[in-house]
Amino acid sequence: MFLTITTTGTPEAPATDLGFLLHKHPDKAQRFSTSHGTAHVFYPEATAERCTAALLLEVDPVALVRRGQGKGRGGAPDAALAQYVNDRPYAASSLMSVALSSVFKSALRGVCAALPERAEEPLPLRIEVPALPARGGAQLVHQLFGPLGWDSVSAEPIALDERFPEWGESRYVRLVLEGEVRLADALRQLYVLLPVLDDAKHYWVAPDEVDKLLRAGDGWLAGHPEQKLITSRYLSRRWSLARQAMERLELVRLAESEGLDVEEVDNAVDESSDTADKPVPLAERRRAAVLAALEAARAQRVLDLGCGQGQLVQELLKDVRFTEVVGVDVSMRALAVAARRLRLDRMTERQAARVTLMQGSLAYTDKRLKGYDAAVLSEVIEHLDLPRLPALEYSVFGSARPRTVLVTTPNVEYNVRWESLPAGHVRHRDHRFEWNRAEFRDWARTVAERHGYGVTFVPVGPDDPEVGPPTQMAVFTLTAPAAPTAPTRPAATSTARTTPAVPSTTATTTPTTATEPKEATAA
Repeated sequence: MFLTITTTGTPEAPATDLGFLLHKHPDKAQRFSTSHGTAHVFYPEATAERCTAALLLEVDPVALVRRGQGKGRGGAPDAALAQYVNDRPYAASSLMSVALSSVFKSALRGVCAALPERAEEPLPLRIEVPALPARGGAQLVHQLFGPLGWDSVSAEPIALDERFPEWGESRYVRLVLEGEVRLADALRQLYVLLPVLDDAKHYWVAPDEVDKLLRAGDGWLAGHPEQKLITSRYLSRRWSLARQAMERLELVRLAESEGLDVEEVDNAVDESSDTADKPVPLAERRRAAVLAALEAARAQRVLDLGCGQGQLVQELLKDVRFTEVVGVDVSMRALAVAARRLRLDRMTERQAARVTLMQGSLAYTDKRLKGYDAAVLSEVIEHLDLPRLPALEYSVFGSARPRTVLVTTPNVEYNVRWESLPAGHVRHRDHRFEWNRAEFRDWARTVAERHGYGVTFVPVGPDDPEVGPPTQMAVFTLTAPAAPTAPTRPAATSTARTTPAVPSTTATTTPTTATEPKEATAA
């Protein structure tokens, strides 16, 4: 089993820098023990103009079988025919991937203390794998490596026997990749795609393989057009693991599309404090107000958009009048918490049929949200930047168009009644804005008029005669089922708004006793 990595250089940046990047000296031939054989690293050529590093993996077929990894689920397909005589010692597979991660561990991470700037730069690389099993042929090789920035991807099929051309081609190809690519990226691509092309692994695929896949796929897998196939094959078609990986990759894609870190998108669970079991009267009043409005609307099929940790979903399921409850959130962590809260794994079949938890972003239209009686956005809109509100508006009111929409949001005027909340601060560190009553009503009436809804307003909590209630709720009722118009970006908020659209650093402090639990996350 053989693989070579070649680069070219100049007097200012000699090709022998490859030795520093791989942490293997060009003047030495080194050997490393692996679980199924021995890996050799040596340099067939090493000059300032051109340098080639070779990885030769000697596989012990007897050790492979004795360890029980040559057969069974995830094992080499040829092993079922001949345990001791097969292609594993010769064709690049998951054995080569494991050797890459072991021998070139630092290079895979892009770490080079001697030449850190070179580790971050693209290099003119040529990578050759003389015998690569490709279940899917040369076309699949191009589909997998083509979108990854290589200037040239060559996958030359190898004949079964050159003496008998009528026998046709084997499932093996000679792979050659050429282009300006960062060395760490190239190694990570090989680490993932070699076993994907082979469509087999020599070891049992455990849950930690999802983390390995996401680490190696960082920066390229989330946007790869063959993401589903790569994930499925890499995880040996263990669908539960593949689904988990796809959900996490979707989160990465959403974060990249918004220019945010994954932690900023997946922020529905407040890890600094556990609000699950703490009594929060205002949150309970808010849920009671929502339930009353849904009952008045005679809603049976309800969407909880931005369901967070599932408090409202839990309350809805207690009432048999709600025949279907769907919780939607962008945060997989929040959905996992909600699933535990609801004890989905212990529900009866009839009860489980009433509830669905699914990942989704309200910044995009989703055909799964159409056809419901009501939708609830409880403490959701304030977690979005103001320029993103038109996208949410069209997704809910323009595309999904439920008969009733309930929107609750803090009333910033009431903040003066929180004794522990400093002046000018918002109630939660993730709130991007908080509206007064006039601003909220102006926005709600504009949305209602644009999309054919009527709207009324309901106070939630004690209605202070001077500053109003702590929470304000808008109840939208569909009046015109005609096709809605696309939203436009809202004008700047009125001067009456007392909290900036994006709170300053000093405005993110949250109160210790007045803070409400975050029931929903940003879409």
